[in-house]
Amino acid sequence: MSIYFECEDVKLPELNFEHVKKILKGQVRSKKFKLGLINYIFCSDDFLLDLNIKFLDHDYYTDVITFDYSDGLVVSGDVYISVERVINNSAIFGQSFEDELVRVISHGLLHLLGLDDKTEEDVRMMRKAENILLEKYLSLIV
Repeated sequence: MSIYFECEDVKLPELNFEHVKKILKGQVRSKKFKLGLINYIFCSDDFLLDLNIKFLDHDYYTDVITFDYSDGLVVSGDVYISVERVINNSAIFGQSFEDELVRVISHGLLHLLGLDDKTEEDVRMMRKAENILLEKYLSLIV
C-alpha cells in the first residue's frame, strides 16, 4: 500500500513529500509493522475544529488528529493536519514551517504505531521519536 498527501480546504504545503514518505516507510518497517494505506489530509483550523468536535467531543483547535484504521500489524489511518496550526506553532516554538510540519506528520504516524501523548512520560517518548524522524528527514535534504 502507500502513503498519500491530499488537501481539503487549503493549498498543499510545499515539502519534499518523497523524502517524508521514505522516513515514514522506514519507521514502519523498523517497528516490524506493514504499511497499509495512510492518508495525510491538510486542512484549515476550522475544518479540523469541526472534526475535533464531531468525533472527539473536544471544542478546541489542534494541529493534528489521527484516525487509526490499523489491523494487527498493518498500519493504516487518516491523519488530518491544520496548516494554520503548524504555521502558528512554528512561530511559537521558533522552528521553520518545514521542520514543524515534518514533526506533526511524524506525530500522526507515531500514533498509528502505538505511541501516545496522554502522560508526561508519553509526551517525552513521543518528542524523542519525532526528533529522530525529523533528523532523518533533514539528513535527506542536505
